[in-house]
Amino acid sequence: MAVTLSRQAGAGAWIVARELAARLDQRAPAEDVKWTVFDKELVEHVLENHNLPKKLVSFMPEDRVSMLEDMVTELLGLHPPSWNLVRATSDTILRLAAVGNVILIGRGANVITMKLPHMVHVRLVGSLEKRIERVMEYLKLERKAAVEFVEKADRGHHRYLREHFKVEIDNPLLYDLIINTDRVTCEQAAELIAEMLLRRAASEEARSGTHTG
Repeated sequence: MAVTLSRQAGAGAWIVARELAARLDQRAPAEDVKWTVFDKELVEHVLENHNLPKKLVSFMPEDRVSMLEDMVTELLGLHPPSWNLVRATSDTILRLAAVGNVILIGRGANVITMKLPHMVHVRLVGSLEKRIERVMEYLKLERKAAVEFVEKADRGHHRYLREHFKVEIDNPLLYDLIINTDRVTCEQAAELIAEMLLRRAASEEARSGTHTG
């Protein structure tokens, strides 16, 4: 099994992912296979798996490169076309999802893995004010900087899915579960996701046993 986490900036995705991994390791331990969170670490895997230079890390975040910036830098030969990077990222996401026991944050992971039967797709949302407060607390930013961070990240996430996958990130049909972290704590959200995933895994195992028996 594997999980994708789509998120509004400041909705607590990293906290939820960390709590979720700990719960799954405790409740469904697998020999020598710990649940692993891939967010910024995903970039390193993409570059390593596709033999791309480390300098491309600055072009990988979802909220950094606009279409205009990408066109200009591509024309200047500063980095490969963005679709090459997206294709490499998608390939790495599919490889990780196939292995399982991973929590994949952002970068269209839910769309990329939508046809895989062992996935659970979750979106984390919250009010702008609560998300700003969380960013101020965890990133130690002043309010103005936190507002800019949230707004820029949200625009980038929307743009990334729209430009590269032709979908709208807020479409509820892309997810199995949408959680409002204003009303549900990150710990409660992790528990909800873990319960859903374990129930689905048990159901799949029972179905598989019925077919083979």
